Amino acid sequence: MAAIAQGRVSLPRKEKVLSRQDVEELIAQGQTIIIVDRNVLKVDAWLKYHPGGDKAIMHMIGRDATDEVTALHSSEARQRMSSFRIGQIQGQWKNFLPPIQGGQFRSSDEMNKLEDVEIFEAASPSERSSLSGSPVFDYSEMSDKSFRQRRGEKQETDYSSSISSVSSIDLDPLDTDKISYMDAYTQHEIDLDIDKYPSLDPDTQTDITQKYRALHDRVRNEGLFECSYRSYLIELCRYTFLFSTFLFLLYHNYYLTSSLFLGAFWHQLSFTAHDAGHMGITHSFQIDTMIGILISDFLGGLSLGWWKRNHNVHHIVTNSPEHDPDIEHMPLFAISHRFFASLHSSYYERIMHYDLFARFVVRYQHYLYYPILTLGRFNLYRLSWVYLLLGQGPRQGPAWWHRWLEIAGQAFFWTWFGYGIVYRCIPSTSTRIAFVLTSHMVTAPLHVQITLSHFAMSTADLGVDESFPQKMLRTTMDVDCPAWLDFFHGGLQFQAIHHLFPRMPRHNLRRTQNLVQEFCNEVGIPYALYGFVDGNREVIGKLGEVGRQAAILARCQSVMAERGDFGGH
Repeated sequence: MAAIAQGRVSLPRKEKVLSRQDVEELIAQGQTIIIVDRNVLKVDAWLKYHPGGDKAIMHMIGRDATDEVTALHSSEARQRMSSFRIGQIQGQWKNFLPPIQGGQFRSSDEMNKLEDVEIFEAASPSERSSLSGSPVFDYSEMSDKSFRQRRGEKQETDYSSSISSVSSIDLDPLDTDKISYMDAYTQHEIDLDIDKYPSLDPDTQTDITQKYRALHDRVRNEGLFECSYRSYLIELCRYTFLFSTFLFLLYHNYYLTSSLFLGAFWHQLSFTAHDAGHMGITHSFQIDTMIGILISDFLGGLSLGWWKRNHNVHHIVTNSPEHDPDIEHMPLFAISHRFFASLHSSYYERIMHYDLFARFVVRYQHYLYYPILTLGRFNLYRLSWVYLLLGQGPRQGPAWWHRWLEIAGQAFFWTWFGYGIVYRCIPSTSTRIAFVLTSHMVTAPLHVQITLSHFAMSTADLGVDESFPQKMLRTTMDVDCPAWLDFFHGGLQFQAIHHLFPRMPRHNLRRTQNLVQEFCNEVGIPYALYGFVDGNREVIGKLGEVGRQAAILARCQSVMAERGDFGGH
């Protein structure tokens, strides 16, 4: 009783309330800390076991990952996370910028020294140290100062982002001196998004989050996460028809015609593999993984494990030039001028060099877009084998055996396709080459469908205060098409809805569209919806715009070189 009176009762470790400074110190020590449902989780031990890859977790360090975890994991997986709990938080959490994204964290000693400095400088507020800021991008506090500045006004900031000191792009790149023309364009894009989307202040973003969670509950209660196996029976009939027709035509020596049906077979299979990778069929991790590996590796020659590792990161940092592998296609494509700075990819762990070849290709990328995508499947083979041979997936835990099953699947695929079909069934080398190219080029619409939903959307970084649903809707578009064409798009026409509810079976996405539109209208987030043709125009227009920026930059650098003046470039 005396201990209670003196306030010295110690709570169980998992019930301990941790402050923001406590969490910051843990991360400064190198620990992997995330916040889920107000619980503080230390997941270092899980990094090497996580079936979705370590990088997806690393992008959540220091953040409230509740919505991302709920969207991408089953209820059983979320329950198992409680074993990693080391405490809980109180009040509204303010996100840190994760270390993988450049966030810096202070130890307790550094924070104590900082407090001493602040006390010392309290007598002269005008000389207050710039070090007093938290190691986060505090966009909500900067909104009135930096994002909404008028033309020609200058600002100072300590943040290591690519925010410019001006908000206008009406600059002559030859006369900007030390002000970077590309940074000015970055600022302009941020300003556009700030004006177009709801405010980043905590109250607004919290309201959006709460309404999104209410929508998630409504969607679940209406049974939209339940799979219609009848729909997959229809899919199976379609796959059987395509593959049987391919074999029939091949048997009768219609080699090129048969390759069209084989390509269509691969194209359609990809949609079910996508569903399985998100646990959208049976909602069982192991069963859906088996289905996905059977389709992707054994029948398609592509690694499901590679796709999961890549795709989970994409769902968390959508359209981030430095972090989202789905838009990192240098030197062939640049959907943002920021790639001109030879960015470092946190996913590939390398510099995406904007070299001489990239400078040439990017200027004409809007002309090369469709031709390059016809060969996109060959690049997926390369990425799959890099993933499997280097063992980039988990080697322990529930997914330890997936790599070996996938390698067996790859061997099976190249046996039946490479040896059995291409080598044994097709008589001449020229016909073999034509068969392989045609069958792979037929899958090009899949690559168009994948890039269509993101290439034309925003790549601006609005900081750590932006809510999960707003970021997904800001960086993703849906494609309007008649219901009878849903089989062709395979659910990829509802990418915005899919990003909000990744584990939802694709056959229920159309039914969810009206609910998402109502949500968008209620919270004031624009819902991007284009027809397939108009969406393609948007993508080509975006690529052309970035290509023109590349030409401007090249002209700027050329003139500066002639002047012998390299300041600011």
